[in-house]
Amino acid sequence: MGYRVLGLLGSPLTEGNTARLLERALQGVRDAGCETETIVVANLDFQPCMEMMYCREHGTCMMDDDMQAMYHKFQELDSLIVATPVMTMGIPGALKGFMDRFQVFFMAKYERKESLVPKERIARRRGLYIGISGMKIPNVFDGAKLTMKAFFHIIDVKYQDELLIPDMDHIRDITTRPDLMESAYKKGFELGKLLVEGK
Repeated sequence: MGYRVLGLLGSPLTEGNTARLLERALQGVRDAGCETETIVVANLDFQPCMEMMYCREHGTCMMDDDMQAMYHKFQELDSLIVATPVMTMGIPGALKGFMDRFQVFFMAKYERKESLVPKERIARRRGLYIGISGMKIPNVFDGAKLTMKAFFHIIDVKYQDELLIPDMDHIRDITTRPDLMESAYKKGFELGKLLVEGK
């Protein structure tokens, strides 16, 4: 069975430091024997959640945009890696809007008590959060971590691990820090290994 791990890039810079860390983690996943796919939030065409509550009764969103395909992908994924910079002590607006559109999953799980995720997948679904921050200040990742943990819980993904890198304003180019790139690789590899070994 081929296990699929999605990489979700929340940065608008598709070739920036966050994207490089995500790709390194996904390489680790592939080397562990899993398939990967990268979703770039900045490349998607979708509107923010309008709270029309159609999803409460119908199990899907009435807004016909790129999110319709995303719902299927997130139902079927085996694990997830989200990589994003911190902006204003939280996550970028586009990524937050993307996550808010998973009200479809929220309503299914908490209102109807019927998760959209197949039961046989839930136990193995794990998540890795990769975050970077320009500044090195206390609690800089707190807001982003709370949002990430809530999102993972809504989509039935266990918050397994994290890689949090502050002070990027001084590092500037993540490729000058092979230790951090290797950390991303190892965490991705471990995520994939857990899937392949059925743990």
